This record gives sequence, structure tokens and C-alpha cells, in this order.
Amino acid sequence: MEIAIRTIGNSKGVVLPKPLLAQVGLDGEATAIIEVENGSIVLRKPTKDVRQGWAAAAAAMSSKGGDALLMGEFGNLDDAELGW
Repeated sequence: MEIAIRTIGNSKGVVLPKPLLAQVGLDGEATAIIEVENGSIVLRKPTKDVRQGWAAAAAAMSSKGGDALLMGEFGNLDDAELGW
């Protein structure tokens, strides 16, 4: 497939067909990682934070009472000697 390289101000740009973006899972993304590899321009899905969504999931679990301790409160014999 050939696409046109267009002038956009002092830069150049291309318009990527939606079916092509869908094939690689970029059709729903607002950003992409772009790199040059072996003389080719490569687009990749942006990486997501390792813990993305954890805070919202924890809040939802807490609001439903799902954050109770499984083993209850317990201490260690040497806790009284610990200095914080």
C-alpha cells in the first residue's frame, strides 16, 4: 500500500487508514510510540503503567466492603521493640 506524505507547516505527515490501525490495535489509541528501526518508521502501542487502574479497583472493592483482613489482626513477638 502506498500513501501520500503531506506537508503540514514545516513538517510532514501521513494519514493512516483506520483498517490498517485496527489490524495492529491502534484504532482506539490517542497516541503511539514512534521509532526508527533499521531504516523503517515503526509505530507501537503505548505502554501502560504497570499498576494502571489499581487505585480505582481498590476504591471499588473498598466501597463494597471487600477489603476486610483475611487473617484478622495479629502481631509478632518482637513488635514492641521495633523503632519506627
